[in-house]
Amino acid sequence: MNRLFRLDEHRTTVSREIAAGVTTYLAMAYIAIVNPQILAEAGMDQGAVFAATCLAAAIACAAMGLYANYPIALAPGMGINAFFTYGVVLGMGHPWQTAMGALFISGVCFVIISVLPIRSWIIDAFPRSLKMATAAGIGFFLAIIAMRNAGLVVGNDATLLALGDATSWSVILALGGLILIAALDALKKAGAVMTGIIAVTAVGMLVGEASWQGTVSAVPSLAPTFLQLDIGSAFDMVFFGVIFAFLFTDLFDTSGTLIAVARQGDLLDTEGHLPRLKQAVIVDSGASVLGSLLGTSSVTSYIESAAGVKAGGRTGLTAITVSVLFLLTLFLSPLAASIPPFATASALLFVACVMIRNMIEIDWDDATEYVPAVILAVTIPFSFSIANGIAAGFITYAAIKLVSGRFNQLRPAVGVLALLFVAKIVFLGA
Repeated sequence: MNRLFRLDEHRTTVSREIAAGVTTYLAMAYIAIVNPQILAEAGMDQGAVFAATCLAAAIACAAMGLYANYPIALAPGMGINAFFTYGVVLGMGHPWQTAMGALFISGVCFVIISVLPIRSWIIDAFPRSLKMATAAGIGFFLAIIAMRNAGLVVGNDATLLALGDATSWSVILALGGLILIAALDALKKAGAVMTGIIAVTAVGMLVGEASWQGTVSAVPSLAPTFLQLDIGSAFDMVFFGVIFAFLFTDLFDTSGTLIAVARQGDLLDTEGHLPRLKQAVIVDSGASVLGSLLGTSSVTSYIESAAGVKAGGRTGLTAITVSVLFLLTLFLSPLAASIPPFATASALLFVACVMIRNMIEIDWDDATEYVPAVILAVTIPFSFSIANGIAAGFITYAAIKLVSGRFNQLRPAVGVLALLFVAKIVFLGA
């Protein structure tokens, strides 16, 4: 163990690394419950997605631990799964197999970018305000979905949206779960999200709003989703914006997460760079491809890894521990099936709040920065599309910079993408 993970060099021990892995797992295990529920609405088999989610997370965590030797865990990401279901499948009317093909293509592009020395150039070319706005916009997107699942908001012909029955058990329990999760997080308790989900489910069972499905069973069959992606249909030009949205979100989410977790664990070198960054990004990008093959949304590095790092995790042994725990989770599908939508709504709302706080990173003194950022962030939830939001943000950003005479601040990559988005809307529609 010491030779493989260089434990002495990182001043850690086997027991500390395992404890850190358990902490990280508890912080992110909610994805095994939430992800199958979201993708099931796209017509995918919930049991198969559960198996794909756990298996993809286990393989990706093992690869991160063994190849990159970092205490960073991976699993299907929040936001992308919502866009996949509500934006691409239900919103645009594409089969989930084709949407999965688009995920595969974006994953392959991510791998190519990770292998070639252009990743840093691409990341640096994009305005920080638009990066932060994208994360916040996805947060707003998740918030609307969570409130709909809980019954807190409902459709209305006159006002588009309206307040639902605030006295219903689903609304009361979802909001109660959010309060509990936020309180536990404020108290720095490990596994706050998972604790909230379980607590809401337990109360839901007591009041007759949820039913117990069991705890342990055989692993659900992966056959309904394994290699069921339709790559050929995803090469259609109408998927340009979708593929770019998948890629853009993956690329910046991964880079931000890796640096943030490494900074907390004091894993950066003296110049502020992350050693073995290329290995870590290759694992992350390869995991995105793996997820689409197994039948789940893009797999990415989890910011919840910071919980394990805070608990003392410094090496890949932490990630290996998370991998083993996700493999064991494969046998808990009945328990996952017992979780009602209003319980996962609590988790979605909390994750949404975490993502929306990225808005504070925007320059609110410069209208050429904050106006495009706000347009991007609000277009995502109102159009139910990350792709449309990114397009609106880039087009607005380029236009305002040009009209205000600050075209010298407009990087070529941003201008080119803005023109491509305009051409797509003109010739192919939104």
